[in-house]
Amino acid sequence: MPLPDGWLFVQGDPEGAERADARTAGWRTVSVPHDWAIAGPVASDAKAGGENGFFPSGIAWYRRDLNVVPVPDRRYFIEFDGIMERSGVWVNGHHVGYRPMGYVSLRYDITRHLRRDGPNIVAVRADTAAAPSSRWYTGSGIYRHVRLIETSDVHVPQGGAFVRTTSIAGDAATVSVSTEIHNAGATSRGAMVDVVVTGPDGREAARARSPLAPVGAGRTDNVTREIRLTSPRRWDIDDPAMYRASIRILDEQGAVLDSETVSFGVREAEFTADTGFRLNGRTVKLKGVAIHHDGGAVGAAVPLAVWRQRLTALKALGVNAIRTAHNVPAPELLDLTDELGLLVMDEWFDQWNVAKTPEDYHLFFSDWHKRDAADMIRRDRNHPSIVLWSAGNEIHDTAYPVQAKAALRSLLDVAHANDPSRPVTMGLFRPNVTGDYANGFADMLDVVGQNYRETELAAAHRQDPRRRIVGTENGHNRLNWLPVRDNPAYAGMFLWTGIDYLGESNRAGWPFISRHTGLLDRTGAPHVRGLERASWWSEKPVLHVVRNAIPNAAGPATDGAGGPNQPTLPTMIAVATPQPPVALFDDWTPADPRPHPETIEVYSNCARVEAFLNGRSLGTLPINADASPRRWAVTYAPGEVRAVCRDPRVGGLSDGLRTAGRPVAIRLSSDAATVGSDFDSMAYIRALVVDAKGVTVPAAQQLLHFSVQGAGELIATDNGSVTDHRPFASPDRQPRDGSAVALVRGAGDGRFTVHVRADGLKPGAITLQAQKK
Repeated sequence: MPLPDGWLFVQGDPEGAERADARTAGWRTVSVPHDWAIAGPVASDAKAGGENGFFPSGIAWYRRDLNVVPVPDRRYFIEFDGIMERSGVWVNGHHVGYRPMGYVSLRYDITRHLRRDGPNIVAVRADTAAAPSSRWYTGSGIYRHVRLIETSDVHVPQGGAFVRTTSIAGDAATVSVSTEIHNAGATSRGAMVDVVVTGPDGREAARARSPLAPVGAGRTDNVTREIRLTSPRRWDIDDPAMYRASIRILDEQGAVLDSETVSFGVREAEFTADTGFRLNGRTVKLKGVAIHHDGGAVGAAVPLAVWRQRLTALKALGVNAIRTAHNVPAPELLDLTDELGLLVMDEWFDQWNVAKTPEDYHLFFSDWHKRDAADMIRRDRNHPSIVLWSAGNEIHDTAYPVQAKAALRSLLDVAHANDPSRPVTMGLFRPNVTGDYANGFADMLDVVGQNYRETELAAAHRQDPRRRIVGTENGHNRLNWLPVRDNPAYAGMFLWTGIDYLGESNRAGWPFISRHTGLLDRTGAPHVRGLERASWWSEKPVLHVVRNAIPNAAGPATDGAGGPNQPTLPTMIAVATPQPPVALFDDWTPADPRPHPETIEVYSNCARVEAFLNGRSLGTLPINADASPRRWAVTYAPGEVRAVCRDPRVGGLSDGLRTAGRPVAIRLSSDAATVGSDFDSMAYIRALVVDAKGVTVPAAQQLLHFSVQGAGELIATDNGSVTDHRPFASPDRQPRDGSAVALVRGAGDGRFTVHVRADGLKPGAITLQAQKK
């Protein structure tokens, strides 16, 4: 039973808040998931600093009546998908659990603390006061979903059902269904496991039942059934076909003691030393991005619709893989990667025993890493999208090889015991400095991963061709991509990052609140670097034209952290550093309207592209083997720039930019015509400030005011700016590059209209249909 509503919340640490009879005057009612820190305000002296985006941190409490009357011989659990962090949980004043890790999912057996004669109150303490405890924005509170689970004494424990493909041969596959059965009762019970597999078409594909067997009191037994599927439809990036295993635990009379449904995919995935990554028998280059867990304007409590918008936009750029940096994600994100056909590197830790920030997980690693790693793996191991585990990111323990090897061996043992079907990697941090390739540490990994320095990893493979290699974190430049593209042994790469993210602002310093490193900005719109990446990664014809304002840009290309012809920055920056100037623009409206040198820059995978300025051909250029963009040097003139793909089999593909006039109106669009009213539903309303011809005005400064009329509600607004300190919940937002976004959802059944107005502009309006569910 989901527990989204009716939570009382207070920011602070009142004495006795855990007691069943605690006073709650002054507490307010909220729904969960809930991230209280995203409301701000941001402050230059925030305790968690730029690492947390200068957002607040601290202690908060949540309380709720569970509205349950316990029944004899039944078990009751409360399950949290995530509490940030150092969480404590009480039921009717009894402490039932503590967990320092903020990303791991929690389940507590609360049966013995429930009362039949009165309310049953759960109290939760979430503590981010010890700060900084992270290098990025964590959020604060019960920021993921919560549910109450009722079973019999004989039940499947958390993560106890595991479905994996053990073989695929010809037109048949064998699937292993392993089910743990725990007997929490006082006497031995007979139990059997009944499994029905449903195919992607919704029809029954197979079934199996185990013999009746006793499960002793207090014991956990594992029952495994091998099931044969004929003519299986394989899960793949272009056809993410999902099966469903309905698992029931039955007693002697066939009565259901517990049940669980597991979605899974039938697929073959392997990393090889000579051909990189193979999926279902063919080589696939991992074109991946790392993503942090925040959702921009909604903070750490991210509706599924936000992830859908973002991942769909990334896939449209040619991305086929996701790295969850540097922690396991919300479980529903993995449901979405299964659905969309995105491959996943699921990462566990950002530090082991050596700190990166004073209050981070290094304080807890030795005591908690085995349990945390096991729980994370057991929760996620049924997802076919996950093809690789990562034990850590840039772990500083490697400076102490004996300690690092012991920690890695412990994690590898946990991983292989709980999931023998997937390899483990990690993002090595300057391995040639710490001797990881020479001292044997790197070769403990199933797949050797390294952050940046792509040629170093390629050299390590040449030293030992048995090594399976992957770039675990990489820059956006051509010089990062080409060694991966041109080396068959390189399984692929994961860009830092796929989406701009909150926090890690200590790199740039105040007033920055987020990092501008994504293919997409916080609103889900592509940066110019994302348009270029599409020309390298997309399997479909791509053509994008931009304006390059760097003098003499049409000469030899230089690459840096900001994209083509941008100043080169070092990979790791430990102190606040000025940001590089922006010189690539998705417009033909320079600040200087007089004639001056400009460069038309085109990103395309078309073999030949022709460029035009105000209808005059500038000539045709072939694709460059080194993936550099095609460029035409021109003298600026207002009007239109256009590029046209001249490939015979690609008809009508073109892209253009027009010079904007003065702003006169607001134009709205939505990524959905219908939106639900639950937490995970959301629609993006994008507002563009346009001139009389509908051209976006990039320099528009008018303050936009968003409002909702009817069966809907405004959740947040954003413009993607890394220095905008206006609270995200504000209905007012200044455009950036002529654009701002509102996030809205339904409020019951009916229609609602989003209005946007600004001084001196014709207002915009768009109507959506709201659904209660």
